[in-house]
Amino acid sequence: MLKQKLKNRHIILASGSPRRQDFFRNLDLDFEIRLKDTEEVYPPELKHSEISDYLAELKSIPFIKELKDEDILVTSDTIVWHKDLILGKPKDNTDAFSILKSLSNSTHDVITSICIRTKTLKKIVNAVTQVTFKAFTDEELWYYINTYSPLDKAGAYGIQEWIGQVGVTNIEGSYFNVMGLPTHLLYETLNTITEEY
Repeated sequence: MLKQKLKNRHIILASGSPRRQDFFRNLDLDFEIRLKDTEEVYPPELKHSEISDYLAELKSIPFIKELKDEDILVTSDTIVWHKDLILGKPKDNTDAFSILKSLSNSTHDVITSICIRTKTLKKIVNAVTQVTFKAFTDEELWYYINTYSPLDKAGAYGIQEWIGQVGVTNIEGSYFNVMGLPTHLLYETLNTITEEY
């Protein structure tokens, strides 16, 4: 099993997200949380998964000089992509309403990129999940915003919350990816890396 393969490695998760930390625990991995501030700015010509790939790698750069031989650093970034635009975290409730209104009765992509670094290796992988929402009423959207305060979430929603339960009519790809981490891809990539170094 993966935990046995990694017994001589030290995993560093560079994420303050409680959901991502829970995913690591549920994968039965021993890890340390280590955080550094990164300004998440990307070149304007990037699109779709190019953006999340770039940001996941960008978050790893401040750690490079301090990595030890046994360290495996994991950084990640999740974006929502809709109608050729990236939908980030809403600025306020009005912005959240505008974002959710645009997602209503349509399909969007949720993309999570993972960057895994050691002293000698870098690997970036990503997963794309297509999520389709029903047509929401304005009343439903305001109920969600006022009850769940989704200002800390890309795309202004959490699929595990009320809006996902009543509104998702179709999903293609990893559900956990929409929550912030494609756990199957992380597991698979870590397995591969243990064989490469």
